[in-house]
Amino acid sequence: REEREAALNELDAQTRTDTEFAIANVRKFAEAQMATIGSLEIDVLPGVHLGHRVIPIRTVGCYVPGGRYPLLSAPIMTIVPARVAGVDQVIACLPPTAHRAMIAGCHLAGADRIFRIGGAQAIAAMAFGTESVPAVNKIVGPGNAYVNEAKRQVFGTVGIDQLAGPSEIYILADSTGDAHMIATDLLAQAEHDVRTRVGLITTDAALAQAVDDEVERQLKDLVTAETASQAWRDFGEIAVCEDEAAMIAYSDHIAAEHLQIHTADPQRLALQLNSYGSLFIGELASVVYSDKCCGTNHTLPTMAAARYTGGLWVGAYVKVATHQWLEAEGVMAVAPPSVRQSASEGLDGHRRAAQLRLDRLQVK
Repeated sequence: REEREAALNELDAQTRTDTEFAIANVRKFAEAQMATIGSLEIDVLPGVHLGHRVIPIRTVGCYVPGGRYPLLSAPIMTIVPARVAGVDQVIACLPPTAHRAMIAGCHLAGADRIFRIGGAQAIAAMAFGTESVPAVNKIVGPGNAYVNEAKRQVFGTVGIDQLAGPSEIYILADSTGDAHMIATDLLAQAEHDVRTRVGLITTDAALAQAVDDEVERQLKDLVTAETASQAWRDFGEIAVCEDEAAMIAYSDHIAAEHLQIHTADPQRLALQLNSYGSLFIGELASVVYSDKCCGTNHTLPTMAAARYTGGLWVGAYVKVATHQWLEAEGVMAVAPPSVRQSASEGLDGHRRAAQLRLDRLQVK
């Protein structure tokens, strides 16, 4: 507790204000999402009552990566939605070398307990428990390759959110795209890591060349050019498509973590896309705003996982568990077909259980 308070006191006033601003926005969006997940009760037949409850996971462990730079928003994105979902106990693990502002971020976001443990050992501690670290039911949060492998190995013992790879950004643009802005956005993501995947998909060859030139120009005075230039060299891509349909098809194939639209009618194009982690509609919507503070969660699927899943959200911290209860009228409706199906499958115990209730009701 003392270390938490000390880390909090070390924050300058503006950083604390900005952190609390981000927390408020992430909380507001998570609360709105939570409002869409409701309990359900329905009678599918007279006397057959079905439903589900939305039940918060009891304990969640949030892995907060250290990484190349101290990402102050990282604890916010995993801890705040857990609190909104109603998780009983939220613990956070972050590397011993993590910036002390990260400890303050975990505290402000609402972590019950914070441990200075990083890497695969943090995942193991949260999955199996130690003398000091409680075992959790689910582990969330991105990390390096070792963290990813540890999460993969403990999955089943605990739940996990996803296996996150290096960051990604792709931008869709037509002839109206602004080469300077597109290049700036590509490099903003490329500076995360040398393995960041960045790309432009466009229908305009002239824009493609202009963006390529602009990236090279901006790299000359970018403070993080050493990282960004290697990412651009090794994982950068510019694809020129013959038309909008081809651009959409290729984008959905890539299924990028972050997808921006810089076209004449971005709202129209947005409705035609279906594989992305988070979509940034129009040139005013920078990925940086989501990364830091606008409210959407920045923990997103990578490596084409957006073809089948979305990013971390408040729904990842709850279980939707079904229930049913029957009255006599309902049993009379569902027991006979259950008896027949069980018999045809050769499951005599099933047949007996279904028939028993029918027999008891018929005796009455």
